[in-house]
Amino acid sequence: MDEMTRLREFRADAPAPDRAALAPGRQRLTDAVAGGRRGLRRRPDWRLASLGAAVAVTVAALLGTQLLATPGPRPAGPAATAGSLDLSGPAATLGQAARYLEGLTPPPEPRDDQWIYTRNVMGEPVLKAGNGNQAGFRYDPDSWTPYADVTTEKDRSDDDRSAREIYRAAAALPEDPEALLAEVRELYPADNSEDEEQQEFRGLGVLIGSYPVPPAALARIYRAMATIPGVEITRHLVEDAAGREAIAVTRDEKGTHQRREILLSPSDYGFAGLRFRVTEDYEMEMPKGMRGPGQKYTAGDITVDQARTEAAVVDANGAKP
Repeated sequence: MDEMTRLREFRADAPAPDRAALAPGRQRLTDAVAGGRRGLRRRPDWRLASLGAAVAVTVAALLGTQLLATPGPRPAGPAATAGSLDLSGPAATLGQAARYLEGLTPPPEPRDDQWIYTRNVMGEPVLKAGNGNQAGFRYDPDSWTPYADVTTEKDRSDDDRSAREIYRAAAALPEDPEALLAEVRELYPADNSEDEEQQEFRGLGVLIGSYPVPPAALARIYRAMATIPGVEITRHLVEDAAGREAIAVTRDEKGTHQRREILLSPSDYGFAGLRFRVTEDYEMEMPKGMRGPGQKYTAGDITVDQARTEAAVVDANGAKP
């Protein structure tokens, strides 16, 4: 059995990844496995991580306040003040977000020759039993992706999509939540042992974390997310990997002992980050044929913690806003 097959087996219970977190995580994984070799591109649904660290790798080119870097008219003032922010539940919180987004004037769609710039922060895993072997991980916080990524658009071997494809797919999503969720299941097919609701939550997370997404489309996505069974809102603001306050929209991941947390900015309800939190104590044993102690996890541990601090449309590869 080759090394990568064993690594996949070891992380078989990791949460299903999505495009939102893969860009910085991919580089960390590449450097760890290949001893610093850069530039390897793999499909976005790897379930891999450092053996000792159990760092789950998740989705592409994301993280920050989604609409903050997007030009265009905006209502005066923040989305919600500390006193008016409703964290009582999915319908209330995501409904409040949707109403705000519906009041925004959408910026124009990017041109095909433009690029999507993002800047990301990766927090170290927080494991009460010890972080294991964390040495050697590196990543580039800055990322540039062509808006019309022709290579990605031609490759239909997986569900990876260009920013242009995601923008247009999101813009075309129907108003009805049930119909919207059915389209999301077509866009992002079920991964391994996912049930339908987990598949929907992951797929919506990919769309929320993509950049740019029309505000009205994001509003429809939030309304649909609020209807998925098991979705919850943390009753207080949490701190993301960049040290900012964020709204946590959460759902337990079937068979993984972990909870996926999609983080939103309370100032404009844009995407702020993604993390995975352990929901119960457990120990992951080494797969057959590998030696060494298993990794212990404690309820409350954070295995993935990523934040996007900036996102913008720019005119060239390497340009910054």
